[in-house]
Amino acid sequence: MIRFFSFFIIVFILASSFSNAGTIYFYKDKNGVLHFTDIPDNPKYKPFISEYSLINKNQIKKILKRYCQIYNVDYYLAYSILKVESNFNPNAISKKGAKGLMQIVPVTQRELKIFSPFDPEENIEGGVRYIRKLMDKFGRIELVIAAYNAGPNAVIKYNGIPPYRETKNYVRKVLKLYKSLKKKKNFITLSEDGN
Repeated sequence: MIRFFSFFIIVFILASSFSNAGTIYFYKDKNGVLHFTDIPDNPKYKPFISEYSLINKNQIKKILKRYCQIYNVDYYLAYSILKVESNFNPNAISKKGAKGLMQIVPVTQRELKIFSPFDPEENIEGGVRYIRKLMDKFGRIELVIAAYNAGPNAVIKYNGIPPYRETKNYVRKVLKLYKSLKKKKNFITLSEDGN
């Protein structure tokens, strides 16, 4: 009981001291020791406390809609990618190091100049801008989706959807959601829609 209570006192102190830091990251080492930082220098670190954790789905949809209008990207496509990538979790991290709502990998984060990948605004802006870039490069929606997952070089190399199982499943999943959303009337309203 004392150990449990002590843990929460430490967490409270850390949260207070990092309150202006944005996101606090942690990892547990092989000895069971927890390490905390606001500047992760190792991929073992995962978000622990984030100022972005409280954002709701409707706020995310509003941000997404705004950037889709700015970059002239199909909202249903961007929504489908975001939904499949993170299921609206701004703190999502993949095994490959992709981060945030749009699950942008570190190399693409650098290319897009995304400095706070867990910031929903910055992540969505970068993700939608990247979709626009892929649309300009490939034109066909299934190739855009494949390139978002496997990278544009893989799509170029195979002159189409790469033969990777993960990418084929990803394209199928995103296209299925995309097509179902296109059929729905008034989906773009920001009310809860079950998706």
